Amino acid sequence: QVQLVESGGGLVQAGGSLRLSCAASGSIFGINAMGWYRQAPGKQRELVATITSSGNTNYTDSVKGRFTISRDNAKNTVYLQMNSLKPEDTAVYYCNLEVLRGRSYNYRQPYNYWGQGTQVTVSS
Repeated sequence: QVQLVESGGGLVQAGGSLRLSCAASGSIFGINAMGWYRQAPGKQRELVATITSSGNTNYTDSVKGRFTISRDNAKNTVYLQMNSLKPEDTAVYYCNLEVLRGRSYNYRQPYNYWGQGTQVTVSS
């Protein structure tokens, strides 16, 4: 089994910063893409940022220049550094990982996992 544990959410004033973490544990042969999504009340879940296994990143326009996604492959962990936070960034943030699992390394297959979500609240 694979478990994802998110941490780092909280309440912050506009202009402040938070750093989210998402650590995967269990029987893992590797992790392909990692990403962060968010869902605000009454809205659909949206993509925030992704990072590939080779380190290529992609951001939704509203967070470009403010958020930075990174990963530590040795720790099976993805991070989201959020600076210059705005009230409209308020949402539950979820990590999403494509984890390689299988009965052995040669039989590994990708599986998609979600974190439990962490609340980020930005006050004005």
